[in-house]
Amino acid sequence: MANKIKICADSTCDLSPELVQKYDIEIIPMPVYLDDQLHYDMVDITPDDIYKRFYATKQLPKTAAINNAVFEEVWSKWLDQGYDIINFDISSEMSSVYSCARTQALEHEGRVFTPDSRNLSTGIGLSILKAAELAAQGMSAAEITEYIESYVKRVDVSFVLNYIDFLWKGGRCSGVAALGANVLKIKPVIEVIDGSMQSTKKLRGAFSKAMVDYIEYKLKDRTDLDYERIFVTHSGIDKELEDLAVATVKRLQPEFKEVLVTQAGCCISSHCGPDCIGVLFATKE
Repeated sequence: MANKIKICADSTCDLSPELVQKYDIEIIPMPVYLDDQLHYDMVDITPDDIYKRFYATKQLPKTAAINNAVFEEVWSKWLDQGYDIINFDISSEMSSVYSCARTQALEHEGRVFTPDSRNLSTGIGLSILKAAELAAQGMSAAEITEYIESYVKRVDVSFVLNYIDFLWKGGRCSGVAALGANVLKIKPVIEVIDGSMQSTKKLRGAFSKAMVDYIEYKLKDRTDLDYERIFVTHSGIDKELEDLAVATVKRLQPEFKEVLVTQAGCCISSHCGPDCIGVLFATKE
């Protein structure tokens, strides 16, 4: 009898509705507080809502962890049907949500597995889709979790920012750094290293040029890539820039079987603002 496995994930994975449906993923929306009102990521609040509020008031929303009771409510309906569960959350270094999930999973030892994604956005999405594919091949939840704990070390996550105001306002960089970046038209590249975000490179010029330079920095002449798929994930950009990003990826690395475009939800967008884009992929074993 085939293993019955349900994959759950918090909404920071930024998978598109089409991918969620295709791979049958249960998305648990992250709580978002705007003007002290509770909302749920991409359920009753969108990044556009956050941007409009920020430009009007300079106030950012506050995100909160999914609590143990919510995890239990979601998981129990699948456990009662005989499913084992693999649950994905944003990196343990970035939020307490992973700790909440892991603690609750102890109540269902051997049935609920919580590999640490060590990532954000579709960096988590890459692990989710890999897990779904392994489940379809008949691997057990325990075997998949063991594989994913190794796979996450191969996931490469980064993005380039057009505006630094959101990171600054959210306490991610100093006011001096923000002023300097804006005056000098610096477009910082942020990479996830060992589960945390780090600024690794500074690009200059128009965002369209910086975006292409960034994609070339990440992909040009590389021979260590897993060509199964790559995500082009953004926080809201013009269609022309989106098309340019996809074309640049295909020019530099035409071997990718899938180039998947997704838009980030509220949790990621509230920290990076509009006109942020990343290429997210895995390397070979």
